[in-house]
Amino acid sequence: MRLLQAVGTTAAIAVLATGCASADDWSQPRAAAPTPIGALGAGFVPSVKPSPEATITPRPGSWEGVHPPKDYRVVLLTAGDDAQTKTLVTAVEDWAKQEDVSLRTVKATTPDKYIAQIGDAMNLHPDLIVAAGDNLVDPLAIVTPNHLDQQFLVVGAELAEPTGNVTAADWTGASFRGEGLGASSTYDPTTFTPARASAAIRAGTASVLTGHTGLVLWLP
Repeated sequence: MRLLQAVGTTAAIAVLATGCASADDWSQPRAAAPTPIGALGAGFVPSVKPSPEATITPRPGSWEGVHPPKDYRVVLLTAGDDAQTKTLVTAVEDWAKQEDVSLRTVKATTPDKYIAQIGDAMNLHPDLIVAAGDNLVDPLAIVTPNHLDQQFLVVGAELAEPTGNVTAADWTGASFRGEGLGASSTYDPTTFTPARASAAIRAGTASVLTGHTGLVLWLP
């Protein structure tokens, strides 16, 4: 119960604006949901509509035609200083610069504060929260079912039972699903390459922007 109550609090952490030179100060709420630029290519989703929580394997590059609108508001929620997490963070930051995304970063610090710091990210009212770091998987599994109006994207990991507001993009070697749960593949830190991390953020955001949420995208 204490964990759930902590979501509504604001922890004393630094929220950093980074990723682009946008003039968007996030002071006004969105009048409407963001509209993507472009369309998905053939083979992104199967011909039969996937069931909730399904794992799909998009055709490589089928997401490249979709781009966020200017000043798309994204919070990068990150935990951990390991090389794998740093690779994911760099990919998100590079994507934000290239796509003119309005990016802010919340750095989760210690496990006893993770729940509250997810709350800090939500309190910014972004269009999307992108989570990078295996340490966030279990806290996200607690928080996300109670905030279905907030979209989340997990890169380089996944939630075991995602609700419709949680999308994941991972691959063989990067499929952590939480403590005590079996992963979809054997963990391999060498698979966290810049190319895979870049594909994860691009495919994941394309999926969210086009309404294909609550899925796991399994990338090559």
